[in-house]
Amino acid sequence: MRIAKPPEQGFFGYNSTTMDLKELTEQMQALVAAKGWDQPASSKPQMPRNLAISLVLEASEVLELFQWQDEAADQAALAGELADTMLYLLQLASVSGIDLEQAVLSKIAQNHQRQWPEHQSGEAPL
Repeated sequence: MRIAKPPEQGFFGYNSTTMDLKELTEQMQALVAAKGWDQPASSKPQMPRNLAISLVLEASEVLELFQWQDEAADQAALAGELADTMLYLLQLASVSGIDLEQAVLSKIAQNHQRQWPEHQSGEAPL
């Protein structure tokens, strides 16, 4: 008989192995509130346009880690930039009223039905 090991508590008391998008979004919103970025006079207003720009800037920082090389030399830096990108994505979805989990599941279902043109031999797939 296997005895399940109790889950390890991650940041802020959450079990990091089972945290879902809703919990991550709540943590992001708590950070935004703690920093006062949700206030009207904030220097970092949480508007969709601002968040979309920040999302792209953070994604560019991910790309920069691969500049002139096939692999990111610094895995910790890559993890940090991916996390920054995801946090902006979660916040953008939240302030835009989009259920990101449902949107992702819908997109996966659409992509299962989608047909992509076959690539020619030697070409990279789209």
